[in-house]
Amino acid sequence: MERVHLVIIGEVQAVGFRFTAIEVARDLGLTGWVKNNPDGSVEIVAEGPKEKLENLLTWAKTGPPLARIEDVKIEWQQATGEFGDFTAKY
Repeated sequence: MERVHLVIIGEVQAVGFRFTAIEVARDLGLTGWVKNNPDGSVEIVAEGPKEKLENLLTWAKTGPPLARIEDVKIEWQQATGEFGDFTAKY
């Protein structure tokens, strides 16, 4: 188990990014959260097997069809096991 912290920068709010991120993460069996940040970025913290987290990262670099990704900041961390599901955080 590993943990990845992503900050996705670009046109990523009001394009279904959070909703789709939840679907993708749940389909991959990951736990954690996604949220919109005041600066217009989207933040994801996810835990699971590294291969599945890399799949989420690959998706985050493209996002849903209306998103325009400029950058993805990536920080690998130690998993804590604190999440029971993957949800939106407000």
